[in-house]
Amino acid sequence: MTRLATLLTTIAATLGMAACSAAGPEQPRNAGESKMTEHTTQAATCQAAAVPDNALIGKSEQEATALLNGCLWRINERDGKALPGTMDYREERRNLGIQGAKVIWVRRG
Repeated sequence: MTRLATLLTTIAATLGMAACSAAGPEQPRNAGESKMTEHTTQAATCQAAAVPDNALIGKSEQEATALLNGCLWRINERDGKALPGTMDYREERRNLGIQGAKVIWVRRG
């Protein structure tokens, strides 16, 4: 009797895993996750390349956005709240901390 129960449990688990892996592209797998946005424009050149990163500190978010047009950047923190980001390191990417609509720190990576 226990062998039959084990066999049925194994079959049910196998079918369940097969059904999960067969999910088609029309089904979002991570529908509840928020999407992280990296701000960059491939066609434009980075206007801030000649400016040191600390020149962005104290600027409004809109001024920094305009200056970073064409650059790879993202907001990592807004008003003390960490935002989602990837763990890859990219030297050319600027990570910004925003407090009260002003840039308070800039880090590379």
